[in-house]
Amino acid sequence: MGLLVNCRRISKGVAQGFALVSSQPISFFGMVDPKSGIIVDKSHELLGRSIARKVLIFPHGKGSTVGSYIIYQLARERKAPAAMICEEAEPIVAVGAIIAGIPMVDHPESFDFKTGEWVRVDADGQTIETTASRRNLAKAPQRESKRCRPGCRLP
Repeated sequence: MGLLVNCRRISKGVAQGFALVSSQPISFFGMVDPKSGIIVDKSHELLGRSIARKVLIFPHGKGSTVGSYIIYQLARERKAPAAMICEEAEPIVAVGAIIAGIPMVDHPESFDFKTGEWVRVDADGQTIETTASRRNLAKAPQRESKRCRPGCRLP
């Protein structure tokens, strides 16, 4: 069963993916490799982790205004987060999300997210939904795979 959390829209859109959570602020300029989407700052807790296609959850951004353009470059390289959730949005990350077309929200009613849980961000509806963790998804019953020769029909 999932949890539904209200939030405030910063950048429109709907996206979902596995959460990547940081308790530390993120500066996209110098902290994230714009070609790979990997955190490269040796002092950051997410060092070596990829933000690509994840729902990136962090308290707030920091650093240079160039960070907005790094977020845009990440999107062009297809290495950007699927969505972003912040406790408090600040202009650098907000502008980056807007120009890159990344759904972004802030001020969630609850900020109790875990890395690996499945998160759906509906910025337009101003809600965040969390569902099963990666572990629980792996334990979910799998549909039986059926093979079919060319020309046959599966029910």
